[in-house]
Amino acid sequence: MSAASNGSTPPEIDNSTPILIFGLSRGALHHGALGIARSGGRLGIPVYRVGRERWGPAALSRYSRGWLAVSDRFSDEAILDALLKLGERIGRAMLVPIDDVGSVFVDTHTEALKGAFLFPDQPPGLARELSSKRGMYELCQKHGIPTPVSLFPGSEADVIEQAEQMSYPTVVKCINVGDTAPSAPRVAIARDREHLLRAYRLMESPRGHNVMLQEYIPGTPESVWMFNGYFDRNSDCRIGFTGRKIRQSPPYTGVTTLGVCEVNDTVKESTTRLMKAVGYRGIIDIGYRYDARDDSYNLLDVNPRIGGTFRLFVGADGIDVLRAMYLDLTDQEIPASIEPNGRRWLVEPQDLISSVVYRRRGDITVPGWARSLRGVSETAWFARDDPLPFLALWLGALVYWAPRRLLGR
Repeated sequence: MSAASNGSTPPEIDNSTPILIFGLSRGALHHGALGIARSGGRLGIPVYRVGRERWGPAALSRYSRGWLAVSDRFSDEAILDALLKLGERIGRAMLVPIDDVGSVFVDTHTEALKGAFLFPDQPPGLARELSSKRGMYELCQKHGIPTPVSLFPGSEADVIEQAEQMSYPTVVKCINVGDTAPSAPRVAIARDREHLLRAYRLMESPRGHNVMLQEYIPGTPESVWMFNGYFDRNSDCRIGFTGRKIRQSPPYTGVTTLGVCEVNDTVKESTTRLMKAVGYRGIIDIGYRYDARDDSYNLLDVNPRIGGTFRLFVGADGIDVLRAMYLDLTDQEIPASIEPNGRRWLVEPQDLISSVVYRRRGDITVPGWARSLRGVSETAWFARDDPLPFLALWLGALVYWAPRRLLGR
């Protein structure tokens, strides 16, 4: 990281091992992948990417050494072959999945990949279990971690019957994101029977039952807490950060567009206890919602991988979860780090679009919006030392997105 990004000086490290960003969900606008390129690249680490897209704004980053596209038509064997050939060319790299499909792929093909790449040695099947909303729910039940009441319908009739047990609004989620159509929503808040059935039909998979109904816990985006951490080969938490969402995209149900670091010992303790119990190793990104009705923090989602919000969580010495994993897997010392408190991180322009919705619904005022931006330490797209991805993002919006919105396409 440069002094321009958070005022810290990059540590001197052995940066000879490349980083390979790996994703199998379409994400040309994946700001988390750009964050990985910058976090590693600012330390002089060569960073490459393998993904579904042939190009994206992040490809213009000064810290991107190469971009390899794998077609949607590629079989697992073809993807594996492409990864191994790239590994031969760039040398043994640290493999960093950035989506659930990529995490499960690495979990499935560990034996074939581990000779060519560095990545945490997970217990077999754990990444798949945590990526599954049902698997996550069952683990929480087993280990005494609070989580919203969840039901798993097998038909439309089940959906209607089970929703009546919970009352409206009801949260509808995909159990396994990779098993449903890319255009389908991943989560929806159904406020009536018609909305519920529409969400169910969009999310259900021809491969089998893929929808979970979850108890709705009332609260604003600020009641959603996050944990980002890195667990070593002994499942000990070597670095862990907590924070809150302030705004999301899509509003109320989506990813963080504005977040703030705040210390929350309860969230940290619950996460470290669960990860130790299941033997987790590597980077984890977890979301909780605070329930004021009983003063509890309920686990909502587990991402057994690096999350798109990871650059919110940066210690005073510049350490983040990516750098912690890199140092550990390359047998270098992870420095002790003071957990940031009050650091803010913004995703532009998504936050602006979400803010319009929040304002329209009366959940934010213009002065309140302006105050919320005070203290933003870093943005997802703009960086003084790496401006081209930001410019490409806005150029793409002007050339592609805006005309289609104006024409109603």
